[in-house]
Amino acid sequence: MSEPRTTELRATLVQCDLRWEDPAANRQRLEELLEGIDHTVTDLILLPEMFATGFTMNSREMAESMQDSASVAWLQQQARQRDCAIIGSIAIEDQGKYYNRLIWADPAGMIYSDKRHLFRMAGEHERYDMGNARVVVNYKGFRLLLTVCYDLRFPVWLRQQPSEERHFEYDALLCIANWPAPRRHAWRTLLQARAIENLCYVIGVNRVGEDAKGLAYAGDSMLVDFKGEPLLDHPRDSAFVETVKLDRQALSDFRDKFPAWRDADRFEVFG
Repeated sequence: MSEPRTTELRATLVQCDLRWEDPAANRQRLEELLEGIDHTVTDLILLPEMFATGFTMNSREMAESMQDSASVAWLQQQARQRDCAIIGSIAIEDQGKYYNRLIWADPAGMIYSDKRHLFRMAGEHERYDMGNARVVVNYKGFRLLLTVCYDLRFPVWLRQQPSEERHFEYDALLCIANWPAPRRHAWRTLLQARAIENLCYVIGVNRVGEDAKGLAYAGDSMLVDFKGEPLLDHPRDSAFVETVKLDRQALSDFRDKFPAWRDADRFEVFG
């Protein structure tokens, strides 16, 4: 999905609490939070992981069919109404399998990416199927890698693979999450590490509040630049909606000035 090349990308981070296993209430609350947010304000809206339900392992009971998902339809409607792209993940049933599926919706259509690394400490690997492909979206001159939560811990899967023809696969790594507060130091550190090693922007969007299992979420949603420096950092457990800019020229200038990619190791990832 290609768009005209631009020098800036405006990204809106939505950090919020989620109602447990109540998709209609969550969609309504998100519409309220997004009031006034459209293409005049932003190019891309990022919602937390499993924005419709919270991080539920009740996949058989809560997954929406990909063919007639109300939450997928809602994302598509939001993209058309606001004339911008929007992403979030949903528990999805597709041809008898269950996925924690990140949906990218924009006015031109839809792309999806299934979570690759399933959080076994919560039994996610027993309730959902693993994704098998990295998905990069070309949007307004930026290449954006789509990832979900636990994927952030696996640098080999996320590593840029430079070649003579294409030095960088992506310009920004997008990670939407339900990352619990007890591991907030790891979340913050990994967001910065992925930016440094891949010479790219990283946007991490997390939820706040407490889920039905008593797990607390601290938020800590961040935009990190290609040097690992936070440009937007909310180390607090309150909801917010904030828009920031990614600068394509600044990224290109730094990659030229500090071409660490030229010394990167070549490797292959086997599923």
